[in-house]
Amino acid sequence: MGKPTGFMEYERQENTAAAPLDRIKDFNDFHRPLDEQSRRQQAARCMNCGVPFCQNGQLIGGMMSGCPLNNLIPEWGELLYRGRPELALERLLMTNPFPEFTSRVCPALCEKACICGVNDSPVTVRDNERMIIEYGYENGLIKSIAEQHKTGKKIAVIGSGPSGLAAADMLSRRGHSVTVFEREDAVGGLLMYGIPNMKLEKDIISRRVKIMEQQGVEFRTSCNVGVDVSSQEIADEFDAVILACGASKPRDINAPGRDAKGVRFAVDYLKDCTKTLLSGSKPKEAKGKNVIVIGGGDTGNDCVGTAVRQGCKSVTQLEIMPKLPDERAADNPFPEWPKVCKTDYGQEEAAAVFGSDPRIYQTTVKEFIKDDNGALKAVKTVKLDFSSGRGVEVEGSEQTLPCEIALIAAGFLGCEEYVAEAFGAKLSERNRLTSEGHRIGGKLFCAGDAHIGQSLVVRAIREGIDCAREADEFLMGYTLL
Repeated sequence: MGKPTGFMEYERQENTAAAPLDRIKDFNDFHRPLDEQSRRQQAARCMNCGVPFCQNGQLIGGMMSGCPLNNLIPEWGELLYRGRPELALERLLMTNPFPEFTSRVCPALCEKACICGVNDSPVTVRDNERMIIEYGYENGLIKSIAEQHKTGKKIAVIGSGPSGLAAADMLSRRGHSVTVFEREDAVGGLLMYGIPNMKLEKDIISRRVKIMEQQGVEFRTSCNVGVDVSSQEIADEFDAVILACGASKPRDINAPGRDAKGVRFAVDYLKDCTKTLLSGSKPKEAKGKNVIVIGGGDTGNDCVGTAVRQGCKSVTQLEIMPKLPDERAADNPFPEWPKVCKTDYGQEEAAAVFGSDPRIYQTTVKEFIKDDNGALKAVKTVKLDFSSGRGVEVEGSEQTLPCEIALIAAGFLGCEEYVAEAFGAKLSERNRLTSEGHRIGGKLFCAGDAHIGQSLVVRAIREGIDCAREADEFLMGYTLL
């Protein structure tokens, strides 16, 4: 325990964020780190519990509690407090290959399971993690790590999202030759094109990719396996194949007028915005338009923040479920994930620009209304009553809202069928790849959202690590991972 009285002496202090009206002027990361002394004080707040729930990642009540990577949080927290960031970095990298990603986009499952947060505020674990990994980069401590002895085994990883990158990183360190296939023009999967730049600046991905390339990983972009290259070619060339192709099949909305020009899937909208930004231009798709975001999750919030930055005329976010309570309910005890209402950065920004929270609860789309040219001009919504346990339309609650862009952020349905079909892999009723552990059969393995369904970056990384271990054991008869 770094400082036994730290949690009593210091109040929680997060990395500072630029004011909403200032940060919406660009698409840059708007968080600024604390100075070293303040960050060490934040690390001193860790109580070093005898049973640290923060690192005990497991499903409780159907929800993940604590870190799925089992990060050694009390250990590197103490080292950070004592001014030993090099040792803190060593302990962090023992369990997490990509802290630069998780410290930016993870919802901090560790903090929700922090005992200090039961009667006070939790430790700033995510911000502490970010300080440690950025110290590593700034001081040249993040380097490629590859086994000098090469095994002669070749592995194909299909998909370069967090699970694919984690598997490739682990297996290349082991001495295997790894090739990652990515259908998009850049590496990263949803890290690159599903998460907006203000949450994860894309050079953060690029610098990690460069290190992995130095480590010997080969990346083949703009290569859609099952279309541009056949599964048979992959099987003939490689000793093992890992399907880490994500759960990228979006859930649609079956309402009249769905074919109107202006109705888009959220992930396509976010991807186009990032591509425009990377080309050196300023994204303006929503400029001067009324935007309706359908879905209340993280992707929906990202769409709100993106539309505001693009200069939309208005933005409304439809949430089909009732508003969550502001505090934990009695049937949602610690250390379960707290099912409480949170206001995220995009909603804060919309409120600052337009004067009110953009969310409308218990509401869904009844019709997309087109103009004479087939373009979207309005959306008809209807309220839902959940008193019976399922949503029932409330008669007479229809409302028509002006709208030129409607973004469907209703989640994902699982793995795209053509990838599974190409390799003869079976899909479950929920479109997840079926397997024994991570092994589908023969030389074929799977990891990430394609395996467990739509989830978090941190869980996808854990999936990649575990899959790499199984693939290594398959190839070598034992594993050192």
